[in-house]
Amino acid sequence: MNPLIRRPEEILAFRSLQQILGVKPWALWTIGPTDNVLAALQIMADRNIGFLVVLDAGKLVGVLSERDCARRVMLARLSPEVTPVGKVMVRDVVTVDLSRTFGDCLKLMHQHGIRHLPVMESGKAVAVVSVRHLMSEAIEHHKRIILELEQERMTIFTSTA
Repeated sequence: MNPLIRRPEEILAFRSLQQILGVKPWALWTIGPTDNVLAALQIMADRNIGFLVVLDAGKLVGVLSERDCARRVMLARLSPEVTPVGKVMVRDVVTVDLSRTFGDCLKLMHQHGIRHLPVMESGKAVAVVSVRHLMSEAIEHHKRIILELEQERMTIFTSTA
């Protein structure tokens, strides 16, 4: 097989989330809709993250980002200590399943102007993929391609010398 012809899973845009996220367990940080915004911010600060999945009895009911807290709580002059997450969370959540590809995720993020996608498996949230995850995957992919090209180039130069 021609080394320039690649299998679909080797082409970045066609890599599935399963391949990108690797094997379980995945970290999924959650909060309930009745918890207050201050508790959500504390979880985000403690975990150095900017996004939480909001679950009610194990079911995805919304998402909350640091940006949501800044705009919907602080700028609205609401008290984070008493404002429930359910009052300020995003309810219309765009999600993906593990079979979706790198390209699918980027397209959805771009279309909806979002930076995080909850990943669903059998109707349950199992992980979150972010633009940062996808960019890290792109960087690693391009490093591998560059290494392959450098090795191929060295082979050509050393075989003709």
